Amino acid sequence: MERVYTAPLLDKLGIRPGMRVAIVGDLDDDETARSFRAELADRTSDITDGPPKSDSDIVLLAANSTAELAAALPGLRARIRPNGAIWIISRKGKAATLRDVDVIAAATEHGLVDNKVVSFSPTRTALRLVIPVALRPRA
Repeated sequence: MERVYTAPLLDKLGIRPGMRVAIVGDLDDDETARSFRAELADRTSDITDGPPKSDSDIVLLAANSTAELAAALPGLRARIRPNGAIWIISRKGKAATLRDVDVIAAATEHGLVDNKVVSFSPTRTALRLVIPVALRPRA
């Protein structure tokens, strides 16, 4: 019998206790989004709804169009830590209104690269954008 291993969503997103997390945009008000918010609050208390604080570890950007992405992405790169991440959360499947190639193109314009994809919910996917290691300040 084949075993299916599923990691909790917060682990897939790389959210650890005490991290500074921001949620930008409107996640669907469904059971998955409500349970995600509750689990997030259990993991960290440093959560912002709206524009992220400086030195954020993780930014979750809910975007459903290239216009939403283009409006939000420029200011987010400056708000994350050098080793932080911006997760673009968008609809998937036939309901998709934002293609992954559009997200990747926008990321490249702003000096970011994509390096991971996870299923956020039955209706949403998440694509992680990070600052390339070569462009991060040396410690």
